[in-house]
Amino acid sequence: MYAAVVRSFDEPPAYDVFPEPAVSGDGEVLVDVVAAGLHPRVRSSADGTHYTSEGSLPMVPGIDGVGRTSDGELLYFVAPDNAVGTMAERAVVDRRRAVVLPDGTDPVAVAAAMNPAMSSWIALRRRAQFEAGGSVLVLGATGNAGQLAVQLAKHLGASTVIGAGRDPERLKLLTTLGADEVVDLHSPDDLAKSAADVDVVLDYLWGAPTEQAMPALLHARSDRARPLTWIQIGSMAARELTLPSYLLRAAALTIIGSGQGSVPAQDILAELPALATLITSGDLAINPRLVPLADVQQAWTKPTSPGERVVLIP
Repeated sequence: MYAAVVRSFDEPPAYDVFPEPAVSGDGEVLVDVVAAGLHPRVRSSADGTHYTSEGSLPMVPGIDGVGRTSDGELLYFVAPDNAVGTMAERAVVDRRRAVVLPDGTDPVAVAAAMNPAMSSWIALRRRAQFEAGGSVLVLGATGNAGQLAVQLAKHLGASTVIGAGRDPERLKLLTTLGADEVVDLHSPDDLAKSAADVDVVLDYLWGAPTEQAMPALLHARSDRARPLTWIQIGSMAARELTLPSYLLRAAALTIIGSGQGSVPAQDILAELPALATLITSGDLAINPRLVPLADVQQAWTKPTSPGERVVLIP
């Protein structure tokens, strides 16, 4: 079969021939891949920098996708661990890691949105003790996952959602997606004024932006004993930061992570049907860009527009 094949962590995947995966266990089925999203998580696997990377090459990237069985079922699925990735003509699906999509579903929208939407959906529903009426700050709200986080926080009942980022054009876009307020991260003081008393922070950035935002928010809180849950989801700015110890003593701050390994697989899978239903409802703003799988090398390096997610079509 043809697939996107990584033969060096220093180069983009190339469209090439790769051995077709074989079904090997109960509950597995071979599907024709209909669409697979090019997510940041996919990129980090393909360049060997993701924390789950084992450094084995060659490999086919892709962690999820939409595929069709020989019986005509349309499935959204998360690729089994250590399996051939989803950026290929065919993939093996473990039905325990898949949901059946209803007739009329747009497979491209699902492939584009499920992975980035899952990051905030799982964080709010499985990691934070978030309740309707709470308030949420999204750090890195101008990225694809951050834009969806703004929309999903509102959907889950947040009374106030604040989007923070550094791209003026993308910040303006957030106000059309449900953000009650947007803040430029170049000004920690403005962030503190707007978001000092939020209940949850969804952090897609880490590094220097978080180093600046965290003390600014905590110093400005009207009641430092009021719990603040800071959820580390992404590291778009940096993988590390310096955390002054006094911040953990001076306020009721809880720092947790949300991602592969911190949430049981069965909990993630339990959330897929509801999230798939929401995505297929058309209530979320999703902006996929279709690219033929044969053009994967060019798609890998071409910049995307605000809110756009590349979806590869075999």
